[in-house]
Amino acid sequence: MAKRKVYLISFDAFGYEDVAFASKLPNFKRLLDKGTWVKKVQSTYPSLTYVAHTSIMTGLLPLHHQIVNNTKIQPERHSPDWHWYAKEVQGETLYDVFKRAGYKTASLLWPVMGRNKSIDYNLAEIIPNRPWQNQAMVSLAASSIPFLLKMEARHGHKRDGIQQPALDYFLEGVLLDTIRDYNPDFVTAHFLQLDSMRHYYGVNSEQAKQAIIDFDGRLGRIIRLLEDMGQWEDCLFVLVGDHYQLNTHTVVRPNHLLSRQPGWQTLGRDGTIKSWQVYCKGADGCAYIYRKPGAKITVKEILDTLRPMMPMIETVYTAQEAADFGADPNCLFMIEAKKGYYFLDDLAGDFQESVDNPTSDAKLLHATHGYHPARNHYATTAFYHGPDVKVGHAVETGRLIDHAPTILSALKLNFHQYVDGNVLYDIFR
Repeated sequence: MAKRKVYLISFDAFGYEDVAFASKLPNFKRLLDKGTWVKKVQSTYPSLTYVAHTSIMTGLLPLHHQIVNNTKIQPERHSPDWHWYAKEVQGETLYDVFKRAGYKTASLLWPVMGRNKSIDYNLAEIIPNRPWQNQAMVSLAASSIPFLLKMEARHGHKRDGIQQPALDYFLEGVLLDTIRDYNPDFVTAHFLQLDSMRHYYGVNSEQAKQAIIDFDGRLGRIIRLLEDMGQWEDCLFVLVGDHYQLNTHTVVRPNHLLSRQPGWQTLGRDGTIKSWQVYCKGADGCAYIYRKPGAKITVKEILDTLRPMMPMIETVYTAQEAADFGADPNCLFMIEAKKGYYFLDDLAGDFQESVDNPTSDAKLLHATHGYHPARNHYATTAFYHGPDVKVGHAVETGRLIDHAPTILSALKLNFHQYVDGNVLYDIFR
């Protein structure tokens, strides 16, 4: 019996608040009318791209899959490494389950999936992060080489590094050719234009609206190809957001305060932190505070040191509270930013910096994410379409961790492990 095709498309930074606008566009409207809309979907904590996409792919909370931030704790580096490789993920992914069931798999710029042996056609999301590296070198090392070379030859001229919207035009071309030429059974793709436009221009900027319009066009071209191939009515098509964004006015660098305390941090001549006893690891809308084992520094001393930040902090969460939310249980505590603020862990600029009037050369963000997923007007969203999916239906709430078990349920497949998510049974007829 032929396998049912599954297409999982991520539209980064697309949220519930966007649907009022997107529903007026033809292809979003088609998904609303002909499928099921999961209206308010709760992201992860922190609500960051790599954290969220790993939860989508595993059905696990961050503390269980262990991708608890976009980047690693490497304060000695000006640019810390991101979590690019699948070996860093604890637990099974959807790719592992589908591969075990005999499915042919493709992953296009899906985070944290570099060198995943369960992916037949892998275009890894990765950037060069060493002086001697270039994009070709790191992509070849993390991706499926013949596939990458073929797609780069066809579509590489569309790309301008990671600049948008060029990168999404490149990805669209690769996605359409992958479906047409290789016909995989399970395909994922991660589109980033909206996320980039919101970061640099604001949540409701004209650039963000244009990104939604552009994606509606991409959505239409994907659907038309699936129709032409006779797949659309029989496949399971899932469109997900990973988080929303909130507008910002000020960036805050907590390590400026921590580094002033004698013995807490050792700074290098290049402005990096060479060693530390207490360290703040930023996650934009929130931040982790870590303390080295054996350090004779109390939580009270750290909070007293951070006192100048209190007008910028919405909440302080204990390590247990952080773990209860699914965040890193190895932190000492977490801080959640107040509306308009976000946190960075570098020392490259002032303690506080206006995003509209920066005092450093840093490229600051006019909107961002990472905040607690229960913040008001911050939910992401999702759409399901397929032969077993209810038509013109809406489910009020869901979580990112529910997507993986829900997708597998539609195909009568299962993880060989515990998952935190639940099947959204109300999606199905």
